[in-house]
Amino acid sequence: MAGVSRADLFRGHVAASPAAIRPPWALEDAASFAAACDGCGRCAAACPERIIGRDRPGRPAMAFAAGGCTFCGACADACPTGALNRTGAAAAAAPWTLVADVGARCIALSAVECRICGEHCPAGAIRFRPLGGGRRLPEVDAAACTGCGACAGPCPAGVITLRSNDLSQEKAACG
Repeated sequence: MAGVSRADLFRGHVAASPAAIRPPWALEDAASFAAACDGCGRCAAACPERIIGRDRPGRPAMAFAAGGCTFCGACADACPTGALNRTGAAAAAAPWTLVADVGARCIALSAVECRICGEHCPAGAIRFRPLGGGRRLPEVDAAACTGCGACAGPCPAGVITLRSNDLSQEKAACG
């Protein structure tokens, strides 16, 4: 039970919380973000899509059940601390390196006709390849996917997550 505080144990929060997905243009290093973000909530209030919630410590976290991100930048513009920053070099860079990942429990793999994620993808990055027997394999074109999360909320099986597509981070983690 490493990483669980005594207070969380008594509250019944014994499972480790999954890493929150921060709003676009968030400082990449989790410790830097935590140090810079004061949890004021201005980013959430500025979001026209209303998809920024809060994680357990009270910092902003994306809540894709309500929809996808349009990358309008209102959240970063409202951030007074620089935890969300789209100025300078960050303005030219992509807002984040996330892409959609369809899990193995996708109901389309069980011969159930479902293409909801593909229908909700504004970039058209999710396609379905026929496998035979009525089954279809959902494939995400990582080059086309913006990681907006519009596909995650409507998924009836709840199997779509967003993962980093940053190869430099993956190489560093592998050694």
